[in-house]
Amino acid sequence: MSRQSYEIVAEVRDRVGKGAARALRLQARVPAVIYGDKKPPLAIALPYKEADKRLRAGGFLTTVATVVVGDEKIRVIPKDYHLHPVKDTLTHVDFLRISDETIVTVFVPVHAVNQAQSAGLKRGGALSIVHHEIECQCRADAIPESIDVDVAELDIGDSVHIEGVKLPAGVKPVIHEKNYTVLSITAPVGFSEAASA
Repeated sequence: MSRQSYEIVAEVRDRVGKGAARALRLQARVPAVIYGDKKPPLAIALPYKEADKRLRAGGFLTTVATVVVGDEKIRVIPKDYHLHPVKDTLTHVDFLRISDETIVTVFVPVHAVNQAQSAGLKRGGALSIVHHEIECQCRADAIPESIDVDVAELDIGDSVHIEGVKLPAGVKPVIHEKNYTVLSITAPVGFSEAASA
């Protein structure tokens, strides 16, 4: 299941640069840029409160949005954002224009499901998630909310590797290392198979 899209109203910025950006922030607006899709970059300003709310809600970089600029509606996905180093306030957003065919590379969170059925966890084992996110390529309008890894059949010492993870249709993992471990069930301290048998 992909995340719920949202709309945000913006206005075109006629001035760019540090001074103009600072002036915008004093007016509770966030400077942003929309680029890509073989069109020139568009400098815009977002209402701070709305943009910050979307950022803090989670999944900001994996959620498609519609930026409304005047009469135009532009489908985008946030590609990067900047926070103030001290105040932790949103200071800038970069958006990528998308179409129905746009392929993006995103990090999708890993969720371990069916933990209550896992023999290894019932026996006192600990769930160790090695990769909390999986880097994936997929269509921009079909980014999954999470990658669910079923641990029901796992016992102590078992692990799930990326090649064993069932990904949603159209989602491919970006693999930098061969068949890496996503999660495992580790033994508790002092555990021995003989004592647990």
